[in-house]
Amino acid sequence: MDMSAAFVRSARENVPDADQKIVHDRFHVMALLSEAVDRVRRAEQKDRASLQSEYLKGTRYLWLIGFERLTESQRAILDELLNRQLDTAKAWSFKEQLRDLWNTPDVATATAFFNYWYEKVIDTNLKPLIAVANAIEKRLANVVSYCNHGITNAVAEGINSKIMAIKRRVGGYRNRENFKTAIYFYCGGLDR
Repeated sequence: MDMSAAFVRSARENVPDADQKIVHDRFHVMALLSEAVDRVRRAEQKDRASLQSEYLKGTRYLWLIGFERLTESQRAILDELLNRQLDTAKAWSFKEQLRDLWNTPDVATATAFFNYWYEKVIDTNLKPLIAVANAIEKRLANVVSYCNHGITNAVAEGINSKIMAIKRRVGGYRNRENFKTAIYFYCGGLDR
């Protein structure tokens, strides 16, 4: 689930032993980190006194997407930017490093991995990244619980994205039944 306090509170109120069952989803954790990287980029780009600010124009997308999904030309641009002394590059590097947390074999290894990463982030002066690191640290037990449960809400998020696309496609629905029918049609694999 999302790391929202409201979701956690609701789970605790309605699910027995919720604290052992909650898994904060990788997607949401990485979305928080991507947002922090973007805040670092915007602040660095606004800093007109910095000679580096010019290099950041038009690069937002490069910092937000996973390295493996970039084209060769995008990778070349990113490699050049990473060689500069940019705060954005440092923030991006920490974001990419944390992605390996979900490849750890068990909770103890994941916790040790995070603690090492956390200490390095706290030593930076990147306030948006530090804020996210602190938020993750507060809910760490439910982030590393992925190692025990091996589940994410990726399928639910994918379905939700499809539903929102259906809604946008027609500009919204005034009739709830028509909206439900469209969801069943497009998400149910029907072609007629």
